[in-house]
Amino acid sequence: MITLRRLGIATALALTATAAPSIAAGAATTAVSGTFVFDAGGTCPGPPPEYEDFIDYPVIVSGDLEGCWYTDVEEARHLGSPSGLYFEAGREVFVGEISGRAGTFSTTYRYEGKWDPDFPTGTEIWGRCQHLIVPGSGTGGLRDVTGHIVRTDIATDGTVALYRGFVRRT
Repeated sequence: MITLRRLGIATALALTATAAPSIAAGAATTAVSGTFVFDAGGTCPGPPPEYEDFIDYPVIVSGDLEGCWYTDVEEARHLGSPSGLYFEAGREVFVGEISGRAGTFSTTYRYEGKWDPDFPTGTEIWGRCQHLIVPGSGTGGLRDVTGHIVRTDIATDGTVALYRGFVRRT
């Protein structure tokens, strides 16, 4: 006798298998990791002209991604003291290279963090951010890149973050 729970699990698995997007032949997924460092010295020359508003928090990206990352904060909300919680969302553009392939791609992102006593006057306790690469946004050698990158701030420093994630080249 099949139970309702087993039937539900079997149905969910069947729907997942039929609804899963197909992967193009030749697609390669690569794990990436490295650091983001706030560009306090002006090393990054500025975003491409079509991204001229992306001037919030420029960072130097090192590791599997090499280049500069520019941000356009579209939405920000801080809850103030005593919670110290701060939320942010927007768009970004990466200018650089992955495995020797140079170009650009854009992302959408969401950040959440805790600040003491609050943002922007306090000190970051923790922070993390998710960056989804916008399909079709890439140029040059990165025109076919999609993926997901997660950033975790090193709160004791305030200027460095670690990233990890994956990129897929179709």
